[in-house]
Amino acid sequence: MPAKSANPSPDALSGIVKALTSGDCTGTAEALNAGCQCVSLDRQALLDALARDPRDGALQSLLAESRPHLFADSMAFVSACHVEAMAAVVAAIERVVALPAWQETVLGWAPPIARRTTAAAGVFLGYDFHLGEGGPRLIEINTNAGGALLNAILGRAQRACCPEVAEVMDALPDGTTDLEARFVNMFRSEWRLERGSLPLRRIAIVDEAPQGQYLLPEFLLFQRLFERHGIAADICDPSELSCSPEGLALHGAPVDLVYNRLTDFSFEMPSSAALRRAWLDGSAVITPHPRAHALYADKRNLVLLSDDQALCRLGVDEATRRLLQWGIPRTEAVVASRADEFWARRRQLFFKPASGFGSRGAYRGDKLTRRVFSEILAADYIAQDLVPPSERRLAVEGTPVDLKMDLRNYVYQGEVQLVTARLYQGQTTNFRTPGGGFAPVLAVPGAAVCR
Repeated sequence: MPAKSANPSPDALSGIVKALTSGDCTGTAEALNAGCQCVSLDRQALLDALARDPRDGALQSLLAESRPHLFADSMAFVSACHVEAMAAVVAAIERVVALPAWQETVLGWAPPIARRTTAAAGVFLGYDFHLGEGGPRLIEINTNAGGALLNAILGRAQRACCPEVAEVMDALPDGTTDLEARFVNMFRSEWRLERGSLPLRRIAIVDEAPQGQYLLPEFLLFQRLFERHGIAADICDPSELSCSPEGLALHGAPVDLVYNRLTDFSFEMPSSAALRRAWLDGSAVITPHPRAHALYADKRNLVLLSDDQALCRLGVDEATRRLLQWGIPRTEAVVASRADEFWARRRQLFFKPASGFGSRGAYRGDKLTRRVFSEILAADYIAQDLVPPSERRLAVEGTPVDLKMDLRNYVYQGEVQLVTARLYQGQTTNFRTPGGGFAPVLAVPGAAVCR
C-alpha cells in the first residue's frame, strides 16, 4: 500500500495514543484477515508487470522456479487507524534521532566508522511491526530493508477478490508507478545532498555474492529501473570494487553512488575494504551507510527508545515519550548478573543479538535451551517483551491455514513510502512457507464483510 506519513504535532500524538488505548482502532480488518480467503494476486498480471526488458525472461524464470513463495496469493488487511499509528511511531523516532543528545549517546557505543558525518539520509529504512492486541508494536528497525520494489510491482498485480474489497480498492489512488519514480527520486536526493548539481551517472548495487542472494530478482529490477531513468547500474560483490585517489570504481568504471545491501554494516570484512575507504574519504556516495545503521538500527537503541526515564534525560518531549512507550515493547540489555531473572521470564521474551539482522541468532524465549541461553549470556544480546504476530487465514491447496503476519514500513527521511506485509509460518519470516511471502496491505477504513 503506498503511504505517506504526516509529522504529527505533540497534540496529535496524544490523540493517537488515546484512540489506540481506548480500542477505537478495532474494526473489520481482523475479520477480513480471518474470513477472506480469496485469491487477489493475478499471476499473469505479475509476469506482465515484470516483462519490461528483453532480459526479463530469465528474471521471470528465477521467480517461478527457485522463489515460488516470494509472493503470497492474497493481500493483507490492516485498519487505517493502525497504519496511521505506525506512521506516528516512525515520526516520533525521527524526532528522537534528530536530537544531538541521542546521536551522542548511540554513537558512543557504535563502531568509530559510524561517527563520520554525511548529508545523505539513507534509503529504505525498514520499520517492522507486529499487530498486538492493542495495535502495532515496533519490533525492529533495519537500514537496508529489502522488498520495496518487489512490492511496488506486486501491488500492480492485485485484483479485487469480492465486492467489499473492491469498494476499498476503488477508493485508493493508483500509486505504483509513482512509487517507482519516488524510489528513483530518493536515490537522486541522496546524490544531491552530497554532490549538489553534479550528474549522477553510475550506481553500483552491492551485496555479498549477489548472484546467490534470495532477493537477487529485486537487484535486477533496480538495475532495470535505474537504466530506464538514464543511470547506468551494475550489480556486484564488494570485493569487485576498488578505491584509489581517483575515486571508487568497478572494473575500472567510475562509481558515483553505491546502493548498499550488505549486512556488513560497518564495512569490517576484508571484502569491504574499498567501500570502507570510499566511505571514510567521501569518494562515493554510499546509501544506506554505517552512520544510519548506528543511529537507527543497532538493536541496543531499542533499549533507549523503550526507557521513558532515559528519553526524558535526552530531552524528548512528553507526548513523544508516551507514544514510544505505547508503540515499542520494553527492551533490555541481557547481562549475566541478571541471568536468573531473564531465565525465569524467558517465555515472555524474545532474544536478539544487538548487532544482528533478520532472524539470525534470534530466539523466542519459550524455545530456549540452557545451552543456548548460556551462549546468549556470553554474547551481546537484547531481550524484548514478546509481541506475538497477528494472523492471516488463507486457503493453501484448498485447506485453510493460519499464517503469521508482520508489517514493514519503508521509510525515507521520516516519510512512509510503502506499507507491506510478510506472511509466514515458524519463528520468523522465511519466504519458504506455501501460501506465504510478501503481501500488499490494504488499509480498511470502515465496516465490510467478505462473503
